[in-house]
Amino acid sequence: MAQKSESAKAAKKANAWLKYNDKKRKEVNALAEDYKAFLSANKTERECVKSAVELAKKNGYKDLKDLIKAGTKLKAGDKVYYNNMGKALALFIIGTRPLEDGMKILGAHVDSPRLDLKQVPLYENTEQALLDTHYYGGIKKYQWVTLPLALHGVVAKKDGSVIELNIGEDENDPVFEVSDLLVHLAAKQVEKTGAKVIEGEDLNILVGSEPLKGIDKDAVKENLLKILKEKYDMDEDDFLSAEIEAVPAGPARDLGLDRSMITGYGHDDRVCAYTSLVAMLETKSVDRTAACLLVDKEEIGSVGATGMQSFFFENAIAELVNLTGDYSELKVRRALANSHMLSSDVSAAFDPNYPDVFETKNAAYFGKGIVYNKYTGVKGKSGSNDANAEYIAQIRAAMDKNDVAFQTAELGKIDVGGGGTIAYIMAKYNMQVIDAGVPVLCMHSPWEIVSKSDVYEAKQAYLAFLKEI
Repeated sequence: MAQKSESAKAAKKANAWLKYNDKKRKEVNALAEDYKAFLSANKTERECVKSAVELAKKNGYKDLKDLIKAGTKLKAGDKVYYNNMGKALALFIIGTRPLEDGMKILGAHVDSPRLDLKQVPLYENTEQALLDTHYYGGIKKYQWVTLPLALHGVVAKKDGSVIELNIGEDENDPVFEVSDLLVHLAAKQVEKTGAKVIEGEDLNILVGSEPLKGIDKDAVKENLLKILKEKYDMDEDDFLSAEIEAVPAGPARDLGLDRSMITGYGHDDRVCAYTSLVAMLETKSVDRTAACLLVDKEEIGSVGATGMQSFFFENAIAELVNLTGDYSELKVRRALANSHMLSSDVSAAFDPNYPDVFETKNAAYFGKGIVYNKYTGVKGKSGSNDANAEYIAQIRAAMDKNDVAFQTAELGKIDVGGGGTIAYIMAKYNMQVIDAGVPVLCMHSPWEIVSKSDVYEAKQAYLAFLKEI
């Protein structure tokens, strides 16, 4: 009872829904509809970047790579984007002040936990055809069985052409599934720990069972290869140069009788990516250059050429410095060191079904707005950014000035768990960084949940940041 009363006390901060008049409520729901459409249509990092580029172009952004080739100089008010291999994206609005004065940066990631097909995935066993997978990011493996899956991705062929795959989203498409053991035969299985009840090597996706006539060996597999060839001009060897992701099939939907929430795949971290992107597109001019980063590979440590640990962002800043004046390495370093950033990533929402893992005074709640995490990390703040108090004071002032609902939180109780974002990577440049995002229930599950009001307050927070900081 003590835990429940403490939770109730912690939840007393005004719910954002209560401050909305009819006009504001329409804005909240309109943003939610747009976000649901984005989330439903973009389930991979490539799809997110492609859609973001299309939106940016419609809003007057030009390809920075084209301007570099042409040697075009940039001036205040110019809007440019830098597409990194189709899997990460940086948007910029050039400010009236020199780049050396620093930037205002919104940084989110567009990759999400999923099942990736192995390079040699297709095989047959007892006249069932399956695809072998390797899970990506932190997941509870047992959550990924017995639910409809779709296949999204690209197949790069030796002739240089690229095939885009999206199978399972249209109502006329087939879907795919990882099978599980029936309860009648699962006596030993259910005695295992949650981490072992489904093993990683058992996340094999069922994709076919009809044999091809006239074939003696692996006839079901051969039938699937025939289908792939006919529909997608794809040979079995083409899997070697493919990136195909198995994700939950189906669109994001309203959740609750009051339709106050959204359930869907990939809220972590596309809810922050989308609201950051919208805030950036709605911003017309800035004093200091504004940047919006949508990056890949955060779920596996921000590694690789499209992750935040690569130099693609630093390289883009060097190009901006070169196109806005006389280039020098010192100007690049100053531009980064004098910047302020919101590491726009989700936080864990308090779950009344599992109160014991939260310290309720320092937990995030649905309906209370964007969440600021001074630090993440694990145990003794290991691996965290730990934002400066002075910077947090600036953020507080900006939020209050613009009537943005916000809250602060930690990621669960000390020694219970933990997590991280790209904040610590950007802090290496000596810039001011704090984590800021939307609270999420069921994080890293196939179907995550957010509050529509928190989505709206996140967008408003990102707008206020670009305006005030």
